[in-house]
Amino acid sequence: MTMPTSQCPYRMQVHHIKQETPDVWTLSLFCHDDYLYQAGQYALVSIRNSADTLRAYTLSSTPGVSLFITLTIRRIDDGAGSGWLTREVKRGDYLWLSEAQGEFTCQNHPAGRYLLLAAGCGVTPIMSMRRWLAKYSPMADVQVIYSVRSPQDVIFAEEWRQYPVTLVAEQGAAHGFVPGRLTRELLASVPDIANRTVMTCGPAPYMDFVEQEVKALGVTRFWKEKFFTPVAAPVTSGLKISTLQPVREFHTPVGSTLLEALESNKVPVNAACRAGVCGCCKTKVVSGDYSVTSTMTLTEQEIADGYVLACSCHPQGDLVLA
Repeated sequence: MTMPTSQCPYRMQVHHIKQETPDVWTLSLFCHDDYLYQAGQYALVSIRNSADTLRAYTLSSTPGVSLFITLTIRRIDDGAGSGWLTREVKRGDYLWLSEAQGEFTCQNHPAGRYLLLAAGCGVTPIMSMRRWLAKYSPMADVQVIYSVRSPQDVIFAEEWRQYPVTLVAEQGAAHGFVPGRLTRELLASVPDIANRTVMTCGPAPYMDFVEQEVKALGVTRFWKEKFFTPVAAPVTSGLKISTLQPVREFHTPVGSTLLEALESNKVPVNAACRAGVCGCCKTKVVSGDYSVTSTMTLTEQEIADGYVLACSCHPQGDLVLA
């Protein structure tokens, strides 16, 4: 019998597993306790029931609508979390989850008109919110544009038949798909786009494009969810980061977070929520100038001793890490 960790106290049992696409699976979980969450939120999952390895996954189910709590996970090569969850976890096994987290939810942004934009696995909170709006705000005008690599990569393919959706396929666009990528022209064709609440989730470059384009089209109510952080290639100039154990030196561009700097240079670091909430990426800075956007889970003594959350630490100059 596995035990809860301090950050993941909710025990859930795997009821069944469904393969969505060649590399994406949905795990349907049964929780014996009341588990409160909002459409679009995520939870931390204890990987191999360990307190040290946590990963953040969107709750792709919808409160008040879905029979189970679901996690929809893309298998990533060498992914400690996704590999375990999609290869080894089986029906009947237990998982431990944190309480629901995150501000990316339509329940925080009630509106009469929405445009929901997703790419790839970023569709998980978008589908959660689409179901919620259909049930609890049936008069809302909801437009959805979902971009995928190819038609076989559509996650929740059967379920999308219940809702109006524009599907965009980069390769092999079949009947019912717009070929290519999301464009300004496609966005401009959305009726009354400037008066919609726009919510998007997907890879960072996709969301940056969406933000730039919809704001140019007059959108003022815009929210995005960083579903994952692509690791940038290491750079040879910029701010210098030094580690003492082991001794290493590398560089990071001005404006990046400490977490991005560490991951880009393949420095081992635990990271789950990437939002300054879970505390996984705690790192000690020995010297250097930096600013922080979150100190959640850090004690006053840890802060005084130079500990930061790497995802929320913004180097302002060269840093030395313990």
